[in-house]
Order: sequence, then C-alpha cells, then structure tokens
Amino acid sequence: MANDSTSTFQAGQTGLIVRIPEAEPAVRGWRERLAPSAQAGVPAHITVLFPFLDESGIDAVVYSALAEVLGSHQAFDLRFERCGRLPEVLYLVPEPDTQLRQLTEAIADRWPEAPPYGGRFAEIVPHLTIAQGPEDAALEEIEADLTGRLPSTSHVSSVELMVHDGVKWQERASFTLGGTQVMRLGWPAALGQWTSVGPVSWRERARRGLGCRRVGRSRCRSR
Repeated sequence: MANDSTSTFQAGQTGLIVRIPEAEPAVRGWRERLAPSAQAGVPAHITVLFPFLDESGIDAVVYSALAEVLGSHQAFDLRFERCGRLPEVLYLVPEPDTQLRQLTEAIADRWPEAPPYGGRFAEIVPHLTIAQGPEDAALEEIEADLTGRLPSTSHVSSVELMVHDGVKWQERASFTLGGTQVMRLGWPAALGQWTSVGPVSWRERARRGLGCRRVGRSRCRSR
C-alpha cells in the first residue's frame, strides 16, 4: 500500500494485499525505516487493491463475493530479479505480473466504487515497495544493497484483507486462491452493503476522470 504516508491512513480503511514473506530477509530493514506502510504494520507485500471498501461497508455478502471472485483465480509463482522506480519510490519488480493485474482488475470490476488508489491512476503497476521518499542517492544505495540479495521467488496462494484500526494495519481475513476457504480474524459485525454502479469499469472511469460517492449506507452513485 504505497503512495501513502502514515498520516493519511485512517481508521476504517481497508485494502487487499498478497504477502511476500520470502522477501522479508532482504527488505525488512529498509522497509521499516523508509516505507510508511511497514511502519504502520503491513508486512512485505504487493497491493491488489487499495483503498477497498470502508470497514463499515464490509459484511457477509462482501465476504462471500470476495471468496467467489478470488477463488476463481489460481495460485501462482513470482520471481524478483530487479528493482524499479516510481516517483520517490523504490520497489521490487514482480515477474510475471499478469496474475496480479488480473486480481486487481477482477476486484475493481466487481466493486467499481473502489477503484485502485482512488482512481488516481489509469495504469496500475504491481510492485513491492521498499522505500518511499528519500533522495535518489539514498535509493541508489538501497538498490545496490539489494542487488546482491536477488533473485528471490514467492508462491502466492491467498489474498489478505487488511484494515486500519486508527493506529496500525491489521489482517482481518485471508482468501484462498483457487478455492472458497476464508479465514476470518475477528472481523466485527459490519453495517451496510455496497452495490455496483453500472457497467463502466474502473479503468474507464479513471480515464474519464469519474468517481463515485456513497449514499447513505447502501448505495454508491456516480458523480
């Protein structure tokens, strides 16, 4: 969940990620110092979709729909051989990234009221954030350090639902890829439901500069 600082994380925000524990030995030290999401409790990961629905909008219907959507995708392997750059961000490049993009598109198409990164970007680049904010010289130092630690591989078999409790990010559920198993971790009773807002996909809405707003507890209308 990059491109955000700890000051912008809010209680009730949620996101969907895939954990990459195999990368922790190489990136943990840098991430704890220079990645806001790590400082807020998120392990090494690749974001599938952030922000997702507000915590108050997630109920049993959403759980079921997430299990169905994610269960239709199979587990897959990733390889990390090099670093990449976004503005003020250094990250590990996951390859191939096709399955990651497909997960993001599937979730965003099912919930167009929750486009990736709030619809700010029409093109989503899957990445594992290592550092955010330092000057180029510092990023080059980190990249040089990581070069000797790569390549690394990871097997992705689940997608985790994270929620911010006002202080830290906490894992609330894990959805198995290629199945229907859902592990819930103390999710409270949720209020309200969400519905889609018509046939326009998140990518098309981002291209058009459209958004969406929540109306009451149960509807989302385009604006």
